[in-house]
Amino acid sequence: MKNIYKALAGFQQEVPVILKGTSGYGYVYSDLPAIFKVINPLMKENGLGFYQAVNEGKIKTVIFHIESGETIESETNIPQGVQLKGMNDFQVLGSALTYIKRYALSSLLGLVTD
Repeated sequence: MKNIYKALAGFQQEVPVILKGTSGYGYVYSDLPAIFKVINPLMKENGLGFYQAVNEGKIKTVIFHIESGETIESETNIPQGVQLKGMNDFQVLGSALTYIKRYALSSLLGLVTD
């Protein structure tokens, strides 16, 4: 695991605070495209990649070291039965998936959004 930790530490030393620039749902946040724009070049530079998969009511987030194949993983349950005003079930699910992906990835990478 030493390769992925070393690469992740290098990434964390280089990644800036990601500014919140998207408004919605009564608050301001950093959306996934803004996060990807900042992290993708730095992940590539440090030999890291990631993927997120939906499976059996969970989102699995995996950070991997390209050369060694070492991984760090987390799984987050997708809340069930949530209702949001003005949204149908599919819109609620899409919103939940995006929200969980954003926060799971930010957590694993140690990102700071301000």
